[in-house]
Amino acid sequence: MTANGFAKTSINMLWLQSGGCGGCTLSAICAEAPDLLTAFDGANINLLWHPTLSEETGQSFNDILDAVRARKIELGILCLEGSVITGPNGTGRFHMMSGGEVAMMDVIAELAALSDHVVAMGSCAAFGGVTAGGGNPSGATGLAFDVKDPGGLLGEKFRAKSGLPVINISGCPVHPAWVTETLLQIASGDFTEHDLDVWNRPKAISDKLVHHGCSRNEYYEFKASAEQLCELGCMMEHLGCKGTQACGDCNTRSWNGTGSCITGGYPCIACTEPGFEEPGHAFVETPKIAGIPVGLPTDMPKAWFVALASLSKAATPKRLRKNATADHIVISPNNNKRRGKR
Repeated sequence: MTANGFAKTSINMLWLQSGGCGGCTLSAICAEAPDLLTAFDGANINLLWHPTLSEETGQSFNDILDAVRARKIELGILCLEGSVITGPNGTGRFHMMSGGEVAMMDVIAELAALSDHVVAMGSCAAFGGVTAGGGNPSGATGLAFDVKDPGGLLGEKFRAKSGLPVINISGCPVHPAWVTETLLQIASGDFTEHDLDVWNRPKAISDKLVHHGCSRNEYYEFKASAEQLCELGCMMEHLGCKGTQACGDCNTRSWNGTGSCITGGYPCIACTEPGFEEPGHAFVETPKIAGIPVGLPTDMPKAWFVALASLSKAATPKRLRKNATADHIVISPNNNKRRGKR
């Protein structure tokens, strides 16, 4: 109920899956405080259909689509998980709607034109993602971007009925709180184009770097680097970590209440960024020229980085130097001096 006693109008949401693994759904249903369905209820989001959470299949699902097409059901939010499959040769026949002769890409485009808001769930739906990697024989693309190029299925100039472009909640997979937070903001009517960055991602997420809040920041500051995945040091110099370049609040908003990729011992692969799936090198390697990493921290001039790195390494405490290449704490912080002792 609203403050004036009238029931708040619900907003209908339809969630489709296309060329992907379903990992964004698996992540989203792990949402906590509140859980996914409680969040929907709190925002008065009426889930018309979801491929995992709904019981309707076959004709029952088609009846929902027909009601939307006939304007008997107003579609407030269309969510797409997975990339749009346009192959072969732009026909979309590599991915057909079950039980019919209609390409899934045509259904997506039709529903997008009828929806108040269109949301790309994950980097596949946003930019093409892993599905678009390699030779891309399936013609996988995002809704409004083809990797870094504007276009995709709907085109650069697409606007939903609300006047907003496709909202890209990128990530592989998406953080469950990114899903609930963005959908609640949309449902409340508070989401505007000013809330989007240059890739049409919510600024509430992309205005931070993965580096912020990293559990290995002390090692980064002194350039005390790990050399193998099992070690404790910073993974930027040798192991391909892109936390200083990737947008996301992964280290300040824990996944499943515990941590992040980096906390779990694996480098950030910048999965929120377009084109992350093809870095041009192994994910756990850092390309270098003359010993200097090619991918420097965001906004950091190369000369400054070289100078600061040299100073930092010269000042590295023995504790960090030893611990960085160990798989456990070898030297503890010197904080146990007894009072009156030196």
